[in-house]
Amino acid sequence: MNNLFKGTYRGRKVAISGHTGFKGSWLALWLTQMGAEVSGFSLDEKGDTSHYSLLKLKLNSHLGDIRKKDELEHFFSREKPEIVFHLAAQSLVRDSYRFPSYTYETNVLGTLNILESARNCESVKAIVNVTTDKVYENNEGGLPFTETDRMGGYDMYSSSKACSELLTASYRNSFFNTDQILLASARAGNVIGGGDWATDRLIPDIYRGVVAGGVTEIRSPDSIRPWQHVLEPLSGYLLLGQNLLDSKSEFAGAWNFGHSEGQTMKVNDVIVKMKALWPEIDYKMNEAESARFHEAGILKLDSSKAIRKLGWKPVWDIRKNIAETVTWYRAYHEEKAIRSVKNLQDYVQDAKKMKLDWTL
Repeated sequence: MNNLFKGTYRGRKVAISGHTGFKGSWLALWLTQMGAEVSGFSLDEKGDTSHYSLLKLKLNSHLGDIRKKDELEHFFSREKPEIVFHLAAQSLVRDSYRFPSYTYETNVLGTLNILESARNCESVKAIVNVTTDKVYENNEGGLPFTETDRMGGYDMYSSSKACSELLTASYRNSFFNTDQILLASARAGNVIGGGDWATDRLIPDIYRGVVAGGVTEIRSPDSIRPWQHVLEPLSGYLLLGQNLLDSKSEFAGAWNFGHSEGQTMKVNDVIVKMKALWPEIDYKMNEAESARFHEAGILKLDSSKAIRKLGWKPVWDIRKNIAETVTWYRAYHEEKAIRSVKNLQDYVQDAKKMKLDWTL
């Protein structure tokens, strides 16, 4: 895989905040497979079954809290990364209602500490701040959001991530406007894939129901999401990082990475397709639970900018995303097999068949 992204990451020093989390661990896997020198800064992902623990990756792992600037500064001074992928976050909507202060401290102050630590580290050339499709002011109109749409956020998670985007833009204008450091933000939709164990997320909850031999209660069955396999937005982040490392300042901005129109699906329809692949899944709807906390009913992203200017494009369709995710969890449940490397290899091979720029 060393030739992917024009070999940009081979031997390159790359830092990931949140490397022990779901998306961060997949990114760490891909980067190590490409020969990057990866270091990570994150809270301890507790348990031997965390995706990061299961992968047994060889990288420089630092356990710490991004709310503590002195810990981050020590990490940067020691590792001297050239590019930073900032993924560490309090990423659960429902937890943001329960812990609003922690959510804001992590997602806003933590981002501030990342940007300040990077600004004071001479080795850093590029930063990709990963946020979410929930940063937009959502009137539930059903239209896909573009990068120039207004920031908003009904719940504390969404608004904290919108603040992170505003902070990113401010840093880019105030400190990173001399091409010394190129700073971009990346917004993706609902991400699925093997190794996600978070609470209050659809597929991990369904998996736990199967393991327990019980019935999973499903809230918001009519909510519409762009269900992406985790590798889809990661390919976008890596392609974006490649261009920033190539000193292309026109890519220092905000980018959407989501599926095209027609690749969204209701929660209920996702479960039906999952059950067809794994009959042991059992579930029931709980509308009362969904009413307790507000969550957006419709979320869609317009990724035409990334497709047109970056040359990025989704590789797998929504049915493939669901099938690969179910297969990962079923293999782990029944055989304790970890299919992550195979998922990555299959994804790359399918991308090469499409002759996407980052595979050439």
